[in-house]
Amino acid sequence: MQVRAEAKDVGISPQKVRLVIDLVRGKKVDEALAILKFLPTPAAKAVAKVIKSAVANAENNFQMVPSELKIVSISADSGHTMKRFRPQARGRINPILKRSSHITVLVAEEK
Repeated sequence: MQVRAEAKDVGISPQKVRLVIDLVRGKKVDEALAILKFLPTPAAKAVAKVIKSAVANAENNFQMVPSELKIVSISADSGHTMKRFRPQARGRINPILKRSSHITVLVAEEK
């Protein structure tokens, strides 16, 4: 049984979130949260929040033991992109793309 949790439109670009999720993919939940606790990036806090949500879903909805859970799949896909513009010299403009991401976590009991 796999349990899923998602965080949508997190205000961090998917490229930055993928750097963090590559560190915890395939690890046990306790170990992954310990790794994320000591990372200095804001993406680590967002990923940890989604992992904790998946663990809570597994514990409350499916009566799974949190210490036996393992991250089966974790991904960061692109969300909405806010488009802004910055004035430049000689009457030109340059775009500013404020990217967001959707973080998806699947956990399952380790056998």
